[in-house]
Amino acid sequence: MSEARLLDGKALASALHARVHDAVQVVKSQHHLTPGLAVVLVGEHPASQVYVRTKSARCREAGMASFVHRLPADVREQDLLTLIRGLNRNDDVHGILVQLPLPDHIAEHRVLDAIDPDKDVDGFHVLNAGRLLTGVPGALTPCTPVGCLLLIQSAVTELAGLRAVVVGRSNIVGKPMALLLLQQDCTVTIAHSRTRDLADQCRQADILVAAVGRPQMIGGDWIKPGAIVVDVGINRIDGSDGKTRLVGDVDFAAARTVAGAITPVPGGVGPMTVASLLRNTLIAACRQRRLEAPGL
Repeated sequence: MSEARLLDGKALASALHARVHDAVQVVKSQHHLTPGLAVVLVGEHPASQVYVRTKSARCREAGMASFVHRLPADVREQDLLTLIRGLNRNDDVHGILVQLPLPDHIAEHRVLDAIDPDKDVDGFHVLNAGRLLTGVPGALTPCTPVGCLLLIQSAVTELAGLRAVVVGRSNIVGKPMALLLLQQDCTVTIAHSRTRDLADQCRQADILVAAVGRPQMIGGDWIKPGAIVVDVGINRIDGSDGKTRLVGDVDFAAARTVAGAITPVPGGVGPMTVASLLRNTLIAACRQRRLEAPGL
């Protein structure tokens, strides 16, 4: 029985990271511009701390400036907003990322909307969301959907006319992912956990993006033979050895015998998200100086 091609997010992210690094050297030498990324972490959520360390390290490896601001979990919302306003005015900072989730006493939408849209490298500001929706140039697009699209394009170069199903409707992944695929002239369906006959919807997909947050929900018999499957899910479950392990939203072992190409978990979408963040930061820095981002 044949197995699907693995879409190696680590390798693709490494190649994108190298392109960003080379481009950063160009803008440094030719325009005296060092792209700077500010990451704000509120509280001590263990996974968030890991993500922030990874993002900061990759930023420095790419030759960018990294600014990490760690705030206590009980920080006042107004103090967080004051910090963001200061970062908006800081000319050394070209990208701002507030690590989610935030504590319950802080209104996430007020924090995200306080970020300068031109420095919103997460692409969550309502203005960037509106630009993406309407097709207006200049949108900074959420990093995970951008990474997913690059993975898909590594498997098939011509997306026009393909049927794409996105399982998940979040503002962070599902909705922007659907819009990016629509821009590529795919025929797009947004499905979710309450979609009637969800399995049948998935079986019609030439491109299936799973971002629903339920471990191994999508079985092998939900996959169209030869389909491209991108698994955004990261779920921790108990393993047979008494330890926990990471799995996606797709039953990988079953799906791999049916799909044409599939992302692993871990090692698929995750590395591409971080690489896409660096890409967004470089683009944001160049736009703020009215430059073209070289090599991207």
